[in-house]
Amino acid sequence: MVAVAQKTKTLAEYLESQPDDGAVYELENGEWLEMPPECDLNRRIASFLYIYLAQIGIPYYLLSQKTEVAVASAKVSLRVPDLMVLSEEAALALENTKRSTITQDMPPPDLVIEVVSPGQTNINRDYRYKRAQYQAQGIPEYWIVDPISGKVTILVMNEGLYDESVFEGSDVISSPLLQRYPSDQKLTVAQILQKK
Repeated sequence: MVAVAQKTKTLAEYLESQPDDGAVYELENGEWLEMPPECDLNRRIASFLYIYLAQIGIPYYLLSQKTEVAVASAKVSLRVPDLMVLSEEAALALENTKRSTITQDMPPPDLVIEVVSPGQTNINRDYRYKRAQYQAQGIPEYWIVDPISGKVTILVMNEGLYDESVFEGSDVISSPLLQRYPSDQKLTVAQILQKK
């Protein structure tokens, strides 16, 4: 992750001035952060989950990668989850926008998924900062897929705070979103993490 020598005071300013250089940026407390390319395992995990969610019946137009989410923090911040499942309301709100960005005045997605990258900064960002920001946005589910520690943490909103469940090894993933799409295709941590 590389900090770009650019500060932004408002979300509108960021959305209007981001360079069209093909890089992926997150905005953290007004500071632009150029995200490094994903490692191959993280990319495969996100692709696997995208396909799995489509196979269990989640409509294609609700599955999204590279959609930005504006989040609450000390200064303007914007995250780019590895994968998300939009709510019907969020999908409608994005329908005629110029950019795939969920602003704070839009309905939140139903689920965001982050695949943890190596490095303490990345680990802290996914487990601490994004957790607090997604919770503040009222996002009903947040999955932290951690190939480093070999676990998947499912955070589910309960009275304004996230309840946490941790799954490892051959554990079958359980979550409210998955319960809405019952399937014979059970999802295990080993499948997600590409463990044989």
